[in-house]
Amino acid sequence: QVQLVESGGGLVQAGGSLRLSCAASGRTFRSLHLGWFRQAPGKEREFVAAIRSDSSADYADSALGRFTISRDYAKNTVYLQLNSLKPEDTAVYYCTASDTLWPGITTWGRGSRAWNYWGQGTQVTVSS
Repeated sequence: QVQLVESGGGLVQAGGSLRLSCAASGRTFRSLHLGWFRQAPGKEREFVAAIRSDSSADYADSALGRFTISRDYAKNTVYLQLNSLKPEDTAVYYCTASDTLWPGITTWGRGSRAWNYWGQGTQVTVSS
């Protein structure tokens, strides 16, 4: 089992920044693939970013150039730096993890089926 605890959400004006954190426990952190999804009201959950156990990263088109995913092996934590935020980024952001073996496909983590652990979510609200 993997436990994920997110923090760092909040209210920010358009153009501002936030950093989301997700502390992982229960499995060897180094072996985990980690990611972030988000869900806006009335919409389906969507992929934002993923970082594999080898630290290679993948981003949704909406996140590319504005968001950065990173991981700290000493703190067993994955981060999502959100810059140049827009009102359409408003959503609940979920941290996710996978301890399964992934194929060597860069975009494998874009589907929710790739992941088997989820955090409780943290709200990000961007005002215009």
